[in-house]
Order: sequence, then structure tokens, then C-alpha cells
Amino acid sequence: MDHTTEEPRWEMLAPGVERRRLPVWDMTAGVVHGPDAVLMVEAGSSLREGAELARQAAGSAGRRVTHLALTHPHFDHVLGMDAFPGAEVYAAVGMDRLLTSHREREALRADAVRQGVEPAAAAEATERLAAPHHLISGEMTIALGGGREAVLVNVGPGHTGHDLAVLVPGTGGAPSVLFCGDLVEESGEPQAGPDAVPAQWPAALDRLLDLGGEDALYVPGHGAVVNARFVREQRDELAARFGVS
Repeated sequence: MDHTTEEPRWEMLAPGVERRRLPVWDMTAGVVHGPDAVLMVEAGSSLREGAELARQAAGSAGRRVTHLALTHPHFDHVLGMDAFPGAEVYAAVGMDRLLTSHREREALRADAVRQGVEPAAAAEATERLAAPHHLISGEMTIALGGGREAVLVNVGPGHTGHDLAVLVPGTGGAPSVLFCGDLVEESGEPQAGPDAVPAQWPAALDRLLDLGGEDALYVPGHGAVVNARFVREQRDELAARFGVS
């Protein structure tokens, strides 16, 4: 699909909770609408992609994005960060260093270019990264109005040293929705790069299961929405893969 000429489809997961699978890397971005505020989960892989997400979220909600949650510090999740002016930015503790250090920015830019981001776009986006406003070591609840809340939880390390999950509790009989970042992947085997913490990854999935329970919708960083059984099976596969219990 040519996402520059045809409006992409957002998938409704629960009332006021949507997600979209972005092109190229199949990364999932989410949006949570409340009467008073709008939370975006993930910023996209470039300023252009981030601006597109911001425009679409504002169009469907009737207001700009007010809060932005970054689940972990990989280029396809953070490089669109500066396209959300005025938004309060949330991330796991330690992300401030990764997004402001010249050395870490250079590594992020180089990885983006290796994966296919146009060099000038990658350079511009990394230069405009900034420290998140809110660093989460435990959990933090964001009130979006009308009783709608989002709970941001530092569940890592695992896929990286700085993994954040976003739980949207169910209301009115709708299921809870848990945005898992790349701790969970459906479209392929979870990727363990040099910044992964394999020995603690299964425990991070245990924490996700404790948060969501049996009836939640689990939204992986890449791929289709899954259930608790899928997450539990992936947890056991990772434990076997990395030789941990």
C-alpha cells in the first residue's frame, strides 16, 4: 500500500483505543483517546512518519496528541519524537541518556541507515531527539478524562535495557489492551540485539501477563494482536532459547 496517497487503516481494539501497523518494519503504533487528552504509543521511524501519526491521531480525536509513550529506544519507535510538539513524553528510566548522548545518538542514526532510513532523514531526526519529560522506574498512571486511564509500567529489561509497557484498562465490558513493545513479536521471532538482556526477558513477559491477565488484548511491537496464551508460549520459547527458567 502506498501510504503517501492512501490513508492507512487504523484497527479499533476497544472504544477509544486503536493501533496501526506501519509500513516497511511493520512496527505498531497505538493511540488512546480520552475526553481531555490523547496518548500516542510510539513515535515512528522518522519525522515524516511521526508527523503522519500525529496528524491522523489529531484528526480522529479532534485534538492534538498530548502524551507520547516510547516503549524502548530503537529507531523505528523513537525517531519521530520531535513531530509531537507540546506532548509530554514518557519512557523507562535511562532513556534520557540514550536519547541525548552523542555516542548513543550516533549509534541510533547508524542503525536506522543500515535498516533503510534515508541518511539525511535519520540525521535530522536523531539531532532533534530530546530527553523524555517523565522517566518511569515503576509505574505511572495517566488520566485522559472521563475515567479513561493509561498505566505506563517499566517491565524490563528484556528486549532492551529500557522496556516500557502501556496498559489501557477495559471499561464498560471492553477488554483491557496492553501495548507490549518488542518484548512480544507476532510476525517473526523476537529480535535479540546487542542491547537485549536475555536472562531477564522471560521475567519481563511474566510481568506483562500479570498486568494484562487472561482476557487482555496483547499488542506486540510487530505483527497481529495476540492473547495471553501466545505471550505465555513465547515466554517459554525465549526461556528455552536463552537457557533461563
